[in-house]
Amino acid sequence: MNDGAQELRWNHQDPDYLPPEIDTSKPSIARVYDAFLGGKDNFAADRAVAAEGMRHFPDRGEGARQNRAMLFRGVRFMAEQGIDQFLDIGSGLPTMDNTHSVAQRVNPGAKVVYVDNDPIVLAHARALLQTNDDTRVITADMRRPDTILRHPQIEGFLDLSRPIGLLMVAVVHHLGDDEDPHGLVDRYKAALAPGSYLQLTHFCSCAPEVRALEGVLLKMLGTGRARDMPEILSFFDGLELVEPGVVHLPEWRPEQPVRTPLGLGGVCIAGGVGRKP
Repeated sequence: MNDGAQELRWNHQDPDYLPPEIDTSKPSIARVYDAFLGGKDNFAADRAVAAEGMRHFPDRGEGARQNRAMLFRGVRFMAEQGIDQFLDIGSGLPTMDNTHSVAQRVNPGAKVVYVDNDPIVLAHARALLQTNDDTRVITADMRRPDTILRHPQIEGFLDLSRPIGLLMVAVVHHLGDDEDPHGLVDRYKAALAPGSYLQLTHFCSCAPEVRALEGVLLKMLGTGRARDMPEILSFFDGLELVEPGVVHLPEWRPEQPVRTPLGLGGVCIAGGVGRKP
């Protein structure tokens, strides 16, 4: 039996089977995010982090949903500008709608590579995507850009000499200051061809509740840092910001009127899209 068939069986027919490399006793970023979204692809350790986070940050997962919605708006915008290849770093678990489905509704031939360091993402995504020849998924750490950009599943599939859409959505805030997050983002930006886009979202330290959530994530997950708006803006240095710039997520090219003032779920994450000139 090939790998794809085995993963399909686990995902759809044998829910009690778990690949041996997955330790369900330890929470993972991808599965905790899935729990915040109300998904089913998480375990007790992940749900414990989400429950404690919601106790200190009672937005009922609205921030995670706003982040997902802004991801889709950004992908749709980029695809409408002619971007036909996307690299989704820290993609997380597949849900009801995903980067490739949004992009391919605009351009059926759009290519997408998902990257995540959680092996459960690889298993689920391969099962979901085994019939989609224009979409691939790899397991890799965002802290190793050279490994990702030179990965055999990317070389020859994405053409980095042409514009791409680079997605770093709710992932850079999992880098500590000691890991040089700005330097890392700069390395990815340097690899982009002119005309490429970067979409980035990040926890914003604009409310005391966000700092409380940060404390929970750092204690229980070991990662998850809030930064202020000017620092989030600085990740786009060297790029031309797409209007309205770096803002709270509900304010980025909304598809319906935005209620103000924004609630906790609306202010906890900020982000934007920038184009490489």
